[in-house]
Amino acid sequence: MALTREQMAQRVARELKDGYYVNLGIGIPTLVANYVPTGMDVMLQSENGLLGMGAFPTEAELDADMINAGKQTVTALPGAAIFDSAQSFAMIRGGHVDLTVLGAFEVDVQGNIASWMIPGKLVKGMGGAMDLVAGAENIIVTMTHASKNGESKLLDRCSLPLTGAGCIRKVLTDLAYLEIEDGAFVLRERAPGVSVEEIIEKTAGRLIVPEHVPEMTFDRAE
Repeated sequence: MALTREQMAQRVARELKDGYYVNLGIGIPTLVANYVPTGMDVMLQSENGLLGMGAFPTEAELDADMINAGKQTVTALPGAAIFDSAQSFAMIRGGHVDLTVLGAFEVDVQGNIASWMIPGKLVKGMGGAMDLVAGAENIIVTMTHASKNGESKLLDRCSLPLTGAGCIRKVLTDLAYLEIEDGAFVLRERAPGVSVEEIIEKTAGRLIVPEHVPEMTFDRAE
């Protein structure tokens, strides 16, 4: 079975390390805030001007003025800081973010990413994605492996306007975790119950399949 949005967030949370400053993009990446391991000191940054973002609020905690870059209500942890977007982007452009997690429409074997527009469709704006992929060395892309029509989003070459070139090394889809090396996707893990054959079928770009590809496991308490 394909990973749920929550399972994708759980898998990304395993990449967090103590002391990390992390930017979470709109969509699935924002859910990572709910799965930061207990006892781990991680500072989550939202480019609209919040450092120290917590989990999504309960109804009792909800504050309509406390929002992330996707205009979702969030919480702030003790010690959090609020500042203007100029300071926020100085952090991003200065390379002070240890890990960036963002969504995408397409990724290709050269590490290119297309995430901000589909020609002919309404464009809300590029947001901070271009700055994030240019300013961060450690980036994880979260996305569905294929479109609703079954067309692969992991390509030999992106067909949509690029957000960044040669900047992506890690991709987590609803079917697999892959790394990009030497012009190819390398299959590292697969979702529980998802076959290697299905991943091969739905990956348009060059794919390297190691002899053993472990299934991801999820603890119910995670």
